[in-house]
Amino acid sequence: MKLTIITPDKLAYEGEVTAVTVPGSAGSFQILKDHAAIVSTLEDGKVIVKNNNEEIVIIIKGGVVEVKENNIVILAEGISG
Repeated sequence: MKLTIITPDKLAYEGEVTAVTVPGSAGSFQILKDHAAIVSTLEDGKVIVKNNNEEIVIIIKGGVVEVKENNIVILAEGISG
């Protein structure tokens, strides 16, 4: 799957991933390969990016996630740190 995380001022992350956990408005949820198409609002919190044995945590300040055909796009209002 391809993940892209964009903020208003920069491209924060782009790359291939095996799983992504996002802080959805109704609670965190994980996105795996062949996930159904979805658009969801995001709360402030951790985006956990997994690529095989590597795990990266990115703290976002709200936003929106769109998943379609194994492409994940996160439009974040900002990133902490």
